[in-house]
Amino acid sequence: MVGIDILKRGGNAIDAVVAAAIALGVVEPYMSGVGGVGFLLWHQPGKATRILNFGGHAPARATPDQFTPENKERGIRASLVPGNIAGWFEMLRSEGTMSAADVIAPAIRLADEGFPLHPFNVELIRISLPRLNSAGMEVYGTVPLRIGAVLRQPDLAATLRKLAAEGPGYFYQGELAERIHRYMEAEQGLITRDDLADYEPEWQTPIDVSYRGLTVKTCPPNNEGFQILQTLKLLEGHDLVSLGHNSADYIHLVSEAVKLAVADRIRWAGDPRFQPVPLDRLLDERYIADRAKLINRERASRSEGERWRSTVALPVVKPGEIEGLTTHLSVVDEQGNVASITQSLGNGFGSGVVIPGTGVALNSFAHWFETDPACPTPNLIAPGKRWAACMAPVQVFRNGGRDFWFSIATPGSYGILHTTVQMLLNIVEFGADCQAAIEAPRFRLWEETRMQIESRVPAPVLTELCRRGHLLELLGDFNYWVGGGQSVMIDPESGARLAGADPRRDGYAVAY
Repeated sequence: MVGIDILKRGGNAIDAVVAAAIALGVVEPYMSGVGGVGFLLWHQPGKATRILNFGGHAPARATPDQFTPENKERGIRASLVPGNIAGWFEMLRSEGTMSAADVIAPAIRLADEGFPLHPFNVELIRISLPRLNSAGMEVYGTVPLRIGAVLRQPDLAATLRKLAAEGPGYFYQGELAERIHRYMEAEQGLITRDDLADYEPEWQTPIDVSYRGLTVKTCPPNNEGFQILQTLKLLEGHDLVSLGHNSADYIHLVSEAVKLAVADRIRWAGDPRFQPVPLDRLLDERYIADRAKLINRERASRSEGERWRSTVALPVVKPGEIEGLTTHLSVVDEQGNVASITQSLGNGFGSGVVIPGTGVALNSFAHWFETDPACPTPNLIAPGKRWAACMAPVQVFRNGGRDFWFSIATPGSYGILHTTVQMLLNIVEFGADCQAAIEAPRFRLWEETRMQIESRVPAPVLTELCRRGHLLELLGDFNYWVGGGQSVMIDPESGARLAGADPRRDGYAVAY
């Protein structure tokens, strides 16, 4: 509703999406916020589609020897340099029409006056409380965990007021930067005032592939969205419609294509400033054709899992040879501008570290780096490096990439990269509208042949998948483990704006 109110007041899609993004950091403080990171996919009719990468990077002192499996996921060393503030302000500066004060005002009100907790708030705060430091517990450990209890965050409101008045300099060079620096020194953290002062978001060009005559665009590396594109290309040579939606043949084929793309993503994803990512080969038609020959139509292949593991039982799906808790939101405005943001703190309340007196929870994205020096992939942590990011907003275009059709994306860690494929195929292959595409039963792949799958898939299909070697875990009818998709669409004939939101989480599609 914050975003809708901004549109009603004459703001454009950027104004609305930034206002909604900041408000989400207040009303879903365990998923995103001031201390988080993200990516924007931005389309304007008649102009080049652009990416804003505000995904943060490793501090200058972030070398592998500084981390253990425990402290890279939780605690003072788990945070990368936050990018959200720089990203939000850069969007408004470059493409917005309203002042930062007007855009941030609704979030300040929600933080100051509070809001009543709903079931998802209660559950996520409850399971995330063990992650929090004492400053975090003073806020979230004192609110009654029941539906209707009001959560107020006065320190966060004060921080947002300062940002509205002083701009991003308050966070990266000013008083808040100094507070973060001093707290890091006292607690043996890694981020310094210099790390903060040096941070800048980056405008980038999307990567894309042609699929069924459409153009599918997403973020370039260090983003891992190329897994989505490669999966689509691996499937393009198959008549998916003839297999039947969510039939055993269909689910098996999609899952096998995903495993091939996952193997390549694990091997090659990283920050191209440190090591090139060979997209020209990974998305090449001949390479795709060779990889597609490895799809086993009868038996489930064994996967390494969602990320590199130092010890793997053989045989598993291997990469080809060549000579990365979250939220997503999208806005389309009257002019046809489309803004799609995926942003996150990484896990519940990120690192669990709230900077005392500020309400700012720091992210936990060091966890998405590898820290074992023996790691052979490009995603080994290093000073200034950007993590291999699984947050991948997607937009689909007609007419050679000129005309926007729909955007679709989801939170869900590495599951983002195959949940998005499933939702996209529901629209492109099976003619679903946004809402039906999101609500349809989904699955998520893990290590070996393990597949989590929603129970609405018919029992005979589940039986046949088991026969083919898939180790199934039933998730119930709707489960947020397979994401929380959001979509907006412009009808190609009427120009009507359509949207869909996922009942698995608390998103809603709202229009006026």
